[in-house]
Amino acid sequence: MKLILVRHLAPAIAPGICYGRLDPDLSGPALAQLPDFAATLRRHLPALLRSSPARRCRRIAEAVATGAPPIIDPRLQELDFGAWEGTRWDRMARAALDAWAADPLGFAAPGGETGAALLRRVSELWAELREEGADCLLISHGGPLRVLAALARGLQPDLLAPAPPLGSVSVIAC
Repeated sequence: MKLILVRHLAPAIAPGICYGRLDPDLSGPALAQLPDFAATLRRHLPALLRSSPARRCRRIAEAVATGAPPIIDPRLQELDFGAWEGTRWDRMARAALDAWAADPLGFAAPGGETGAALLRRVSELWAELREEGADCLLISHGGPLRVLAALARGLQPDLLAPAPPLGSVSVIAC
C-alpha cells in the first residue's frame, strides 16, 4: 500500500493568522500554480483520492480528479482551534500557548478540539485505509498529515513536530 500525503497550497489569509477550521480559498499565486500542481499529482493518482472538506484542499482534489469525484472526508480536517481561529499567533496569551505546548493531547483552545481528538479521528481513518489496503492520495493540512505520516511509518505521532510545508507531497510505502 502506498500513501501520497499532500498539504494544500498557500491559503488566501495573512501570514501569522491561526486558520485551522477557517475556510479561506487558495491564494491568488496558489490558484495560478494549481494547474501544474494538479498535473504533478495526477502522475501519482491511485484508485482512491480523499480530501479534507476545506476549500483549500477540495479545490486541489477537484483539479486532480480524472474519474470519480474525490471522497470528502471530515477526518482530514485541521485541528479546530476554537476561539483562536482568525487570531494572530503573536497576539495569543503566552500562558495559553505554553499550556498547549505542555499538554498537546489534552489541551484545547476555548471551544476547540484537543490533540487527542485529532489523533483519534486520524487514527480511525488510518485503520480504515489499512483495511482497504489500496493506494490513496490524501489532501489535507499540517496536523492530520503529521499524524498520518507517523502512523504509516509505525511511529508515535508528535503533535508538536513541524508540519509538512505548504504544497508538499510525501509518498510513503506501508
